[in-house]
Amino acid sequence: MTKWRPCLTSLIPQFFFICLGMGGAFLYLIRLAKGPHVTWNKTSNPEPWNQLDPTYQYKFVAISTDYKNLKKEGPEF
Repeated sequence: MTKWRPCLTSLIPQFFFICLGMGGAFLYLIRLAKGPHVTWNKTSNPEPWNQLDPTYQYKFVAISTDYKNLKKEGPEF
């Protein structure tokens, strides 16, 4: 068992970073599933995107867009 120990200790960082990456991907998937454009119950709210305010920032990063000054272009439903 002692000859396997150096091999196993060198794999610890690899297992750590693989688990860290899988955990981050899982949390990002949960974040996407809770977004405003996803509907899980079509009977209570079939079109949830119509209830969003035009100034709602739904992008993760918006470099050149100021959402506070936007005006809604379209009909009211």
